[in-house]
Amino acid sequence: MPDLLLELFSEEIPARMQRRAAEDLKKLVTDALVERGFLYEGAKAFATPRRLALQVAGLPVKGQDVREERKGPRVGSPDAAIQGFLKGAGLSSIEQAKIESDPKKGEFYVAVIEKPGRSTPDVLAEILPGIVKTFPWPKSMRWGAASREPGSLRWVRPLHSIICTFGPETEDPEVVRFDIDGIVSGDVTKGHRFLAPGEIRVKRFDDYAPALERAKVVIDTDRRKDMILHDAKDLAFAQGLELVEDEGLLEEVAGLVEWPVVLMGSFDEAFLDIPPEVIRTTIRANQKCFVLRDPATGRLANKFLLTSNLVASDGGKTIVGGNERVVRARLSDAKFFWETDQRVKLEDRLEKLKSIVFHEKLGTQYERVERIAALARELAPMVGADPELAERAARLAKADLVTEMVGEFPELQGLMGRYYATLQGEHASVAAAVEEHYKPLGPSDRVPTDPVSVAVALADKIDTLVGFWAIDEKPTGSKDPYALRRAALGVIRLVLENNLKLSLTSLLAKPFARTANAALFAEFLKAKELVDAIEQSPFAPVVEHPSVAELAAIFRQRQIVEGETLARLMHARALDLLAFFADRLKVYLRDQGARHDLMDAVFALEGQDDLLMIVRRVEALGRFLDTEDGKNLLAGYRRAANILRIEEKKDGRSYDEAPDLQIVGDQGQIEEKALAVVLDGAKREAAAAVEAEDFEGAMRALSRLRQPVDAFFDKVTVNAADQALRANRLRLLNDIRAATRTVADFSRIEG
Repeated sequence: MPDLLLELFSEEIPARMQRRAAEDLKKLVTDALVERGFLYEGAKAFATPRRLALQVAGLPVKGQDVREERKGPRVGSPDAAIQGFLKGAGLSSIEQAKIESDPKKGEFYVAVIEKPGRSTPDVLAEILPGIVKTFPWPKSMRWGAASREPGSLRWVRPLHSIICTFGPETEDPEVVRFDIDGIVSGDVTKGHRFLAPGEIRVKRFDDYAPALERAKVVIDTDRRKDMILHDAKDLAFAQGLELVEDEGLLEEVAGLVEWPVVLMGSFDEAFLDIPPEVIRTTIRANQKCFVLRDPATGRLANKFLLTSNLVASDGGKTIVGGNERVVRARLSDAKFFWETDQRVKLEDRLEKLKSIVFHEKLGTQYERVERIAALARELAPMVGADPELAERAARLAKADLVTEMVGEFPELQGLMGRYYATLQGEHASVAAAVEEHYKPLGPSDRVPTDPVSVAVALADKIDTLVGFWAIDEKPTGSKDPYALRRAALGVIRLVLENNLKLSLTSLLAKPFARTANAALFAEFLKAKELVDAIEQSPFAPVVEHPSVAELAAIFRQRQIVEGETLARLMHARALDLLAFFADRLKVYLRDQGARHDLMDAVFALEGQDDLLMIVRRVEALGRFLDTEDGKNLLAGYRRAANILRIEEKKDGRSYDEAPDLQIVGDQGQIEEKALAVVLDGAKREAAAAVEAEDFEGAMRALSRLRQPVDAFFDKVTVNAADQALRANRLRLLNDIRAATRTVADFSRIEG
């Protein structure tokens, strides 16, 4: 079947936009074809620094013929109705319609409309100009005389030519003709800008790609990446060195060249005294070059690899020399920054943080450091850290923000702080925490394990979350400008992966109090009505939680008017933050493969604000329900819950009182008595196990209910004629429901 070849040849396409643009082009074209009934066998898009290309294989020559029968008016209808029918059906006279009969409606006209399928080139010529003119570039421009006209073509850089051909392999393809602001589609492209700038006439994709390769253009980004990586490793190996691989840089460099040529340069060994991360960042940021290391020692070598877009006549000496001069200059700057920064201790830099505003409503970086230091000290005993070291690390954590090196390379914040802390003789845990307090930065980032690092990392993220919740700057929809979802996930991972037992409800009281500075009080007091709208979070701490009283006491000490009202409002926002943590924890657990219904079953219980205990409860519940005992107990619970729901609705009352064991003993059947005995023991044992955080033990206790529950439903009639006995049996069923709620709300479990 015929193929489509499309190429959009322009001045330049930034590397960071190429892969997305190629996928956008493929999706836009194929979606438009499918929408019009043109199915295809496969499609692949390509991008280079100068062109987007698309191959769509297996398209039909034309669309399917359409046959439609359109029902018209009855025979003998007024002329106006007949004429309207003819016009709508595209008929010139009523004789072109056929007459059909209906036993109820009589005879009526039917128009048979047959539309031959449109040719594929015609459809392509119709859809492609619109796709090109509305292409979703993140940034685009107009150019030339046409740019003065409204609605003129916008492209990432000036668009020079368009190739669009369509046809089968056995014949010369047809050029699909269309015009976009004076750019007429054809079958001519150009090769490499310098190595083969002449025109190239192409027919179809099978000769397009080889022709471009002969003209020093590799159209496949992944192939260019493979070429660069292979040549880089070979050059490094020849020098007894090893490439420091960098996937992000490799992707970027592959987007800068159409014909990659890897060359090696060097720099003065004296620069190796600079931290290796600084060397790597300097060379990467300024020259898009790879660094090398000695495989024996793991230390950086004084050589680097660059990727040229030229096959130079001098073997690349001039290109290498130019890059070496720039690298030397940039490393000289870095060495100066490195040496200058060491002359000032980190604690002596804190004063400068007073002039850096973190957020207009949350104060300066200095004020934020004060809050983080206080919280880190409080958290330290909970995570097994030394409070003095945690507070010291928190005070120094942001100091490198005002160093020369971080000012030049912001991505080195934290890392440079660790280097400077080590050089000035700080405790190893303090130095590590200065770097690691930002972690984890994402779902795949490493989680700190040193207790001091954990304390400061938690304090940093909790302060961020509390601060933005306090000023009501929460994420909305897809917008999260302050990366609060990432901060919450960081807290969750720090807690879970370090097996920390923390009550979030109690933990948030003092951070909220510290965040409430004078600039916020007026805003809070204006919003007193929010106090009346406090809702329970999935963790369900009550409004009268001790944190409210604690907050009120703090505010009264600070002579804050209406401190109780402010405290209640702050607690309301704390509840909302807890709900946010609940949502983030569900996302985290879902990504780990946990069942959503089991999460809901655990979250439905009151007082769940210990992240580690929630996860352990969900895991234990999942394992229990995978056993036969678990499945049968769930079935028994549902039977009990269904009977209770029906009878409670019918009676207009609940049966949540404790069963009367005297009635069970006097009037109950053997199976009823057995259930009452086992239920009483299982309920107490499960509650004790939960209190001891032994969720597996709680499940084992509940599993003993399986046989007596089965026997009860098999032998006992719940709706007995004796109303006292009936009510007592319903209370017994309610006890089954209550027993299961020691570990989860079984009503939320599916399956």
